[in-house]
Amino acid sequence: MNTEIARFNMIEQQIRPWDVLDQSVLSLLATVRREDFLPPALRGLAFVDTQVPLEKATDGTATAADAACMLEPKVEARLLQELQVQRHEKVLEIGTGSGFMAALLAHRGQWVFSLECRPALAAMARASLARNGVANVTVLDVSAEAGSRGLPAEEPFDVILLSGSVAEVPPALLAQLKVGGRLAAVVGNEPVMQARLYSRAGEAAWSQTDLFDTVAPRLEGFGEPSRFHF
Repeated sequence: MNTEIARFNMIEQQIRPWDVLDQSVLSLLATVRREDFLPPALRGLAFVDTQVPLEKATDGTATAADAACMLEPKVEARLLQELQVQRHEKVLEIGTGSGFMAALLAHRGQWVFSLECRPALAAMARASLARNGVANVTVLDVSAEAGSRGLPAEEPFDVILLSGSVAEVPPALLAQLKVGGRLAAVVGNEPVMQARLYSRAGEAAWSQTDLFDTVAPRLEGFGEPSRFHF
């Protein structure tokens, strides 16, 4: 496979048609080697319009339903575009996964803290980031429950990204944004979820915008709303 042709086709046939038109984002996706953040056996899937499982399921298979995944290229690109990360900004990512999204955020921002509850993935991401010369990312091993609380020791953040889905965004995470800060997450339940952008407008004021419909694997540690109401 000619990886550069595959990368070009990914950008032109998947990402640009999804309204990712920011040339700085497109140029970054042409530069950062997505395949370098996948295990060797999975690198052939780096440019495919699908979620790529990063771990094997308990029955020995790798499926998007029960394993941590690298999200579709178009979803990663659209979230990156909507967050509009600037060079002076501090970023928090919850759900490091492969480390690829952390690398993209690091190329845009000043520093990225990325939280991962699966030690094997955290180690893989650190190695991939180092191999690709990305030095302004700190990958932290945390429990799933701790990850859902964000990183209070380093708040406030200009940008927070949840690299997976949650039933709802905890108010404690929104409170870790600076005024003017942005948080992106995939919110809701199957069969259709919403990619949503939250912006902090004041000390106790937030706005939200629904960006597009999608489905993403659940982030561990985030609670589900009760199905029962009294």
